[in-house]
Amino acid sequence: MIKLTRRSFSAMTLAAGAAAALPARAADPFKVGFVYVGPIGDHGWSYQHDQGRLAIEAEFGDKVETSYVESVPEGADAERVITQLARSGHKLIFTTSFGYMNPTAKVAKNFPDVMFEHATGFTRASNLATYAARFYEGRYVAGILAGHVSKTNKVGYIASIPIPEVIRGINAFTLSARKINPAIEVTPIWVNSWYDPGKEADSAKALIDQGADIILQHTDSPAPVQTAEERGVWSVGQASDMAKFGPKSHMTAIIDDWAPYYVERTRQAMAGSWTSGDVWGGFDTGMVKMGEYNSALPEAAVAEAKAAHDAISAGTLHPFTGPIKNQAGETVVADGATLDDGELLGMNWYVEGVNGKVPS
Repeated sequence: MIKLTRRSFSAMTLAAGAAAALPARAADPFKVGFVYVGPIGDHGWSYQHDQGRLAIEAEFGDKVETSYVESVPEGADAERVITQLARSGHKLIFTTSFGYMNPTAKVAKNFPDVMFEHATGFTRASNLATYAARFYEGRYVAGILAGHVSKTNKVGYIASIPIPEVIRGINAFTLSARKINPAIEVTPIWVNSWYDPGKEADSAKALIDQGADIILQHTDSPAPVQTAEERGVWSVGQASDMAKFGPKSHMTAIIDDWAPYYVERTRQAMAGSWTSGDVWGGFDTGMVKMGEYNSALPEAAVAEAKAAHDAISAGTLHPFTGPIKNQAGETVVADGATLDDGELLGMNWYVEGVNGKVPS
């Protein structure tokens, strides 16, 4: 069941009926809508997007009115929700999950005067822009920590949906971890969901039972971090800082900071200067950040992680610079060569050190 959660919706009917009795306002607020794949209380992906929505309200005050719909499945439900936002006067709509791409594109065709932004996709139009963050940069930094602290040489990785974004993260982490400790192996478990605390916890338990002493995730709940804390192994938070869910286990987190982007794009939309395009930000733009490092980590590991962060931000280090081998041990990126963005965006193969096959 889709839950609409914003006073602009709950009061819509009442406001319409009473409009004739109210004095005319100088200008109606600019309406911005958001669609989330999970609940804003997931403490991860959707939570961070909603922090960006709140930043819009803080920046523009009563000049804007924001709305959000949470826990919207990817598919027909998404199309209905996006259409509802467009029909109800929202002039800028952010749809924040990969599976919303086709529904967003379809609705954008029907509402050419509305500006749409889709996170992590690649379909664009004159009124449809795309944006994403280079999460793989953070996973590369986390891999350095793992390479220093793993004692079993086994890392468990709870993966969501087998799209290039998730595969890139697995590979980036594995590459840096194995540069420190070539014996490390990474085993993903695919839960086929962005947010399913039960499956995430069960997967973490299974991976720990198989010997993993570090748990990574590309899923949105803190359940893996909580499980790692209970079982006494390391973990890395996803999308937001999850340290409070695992004070002892939480090495760091890969944090998405959408607020500056959302504020600027809203500013442009309100000023009439918004144009479609594509943004893929990383450490250099502040769209991706690392959380605080656990004080129990070795100082040398933290120093190396911070140095890698700074080098990536400065453009002197790229996580996917060769030599890189695939699972079969074949060199697929030559020494000194670097995968370009097109190759990263289409990544559908594992690097050496990852167990299992990429789901079809």
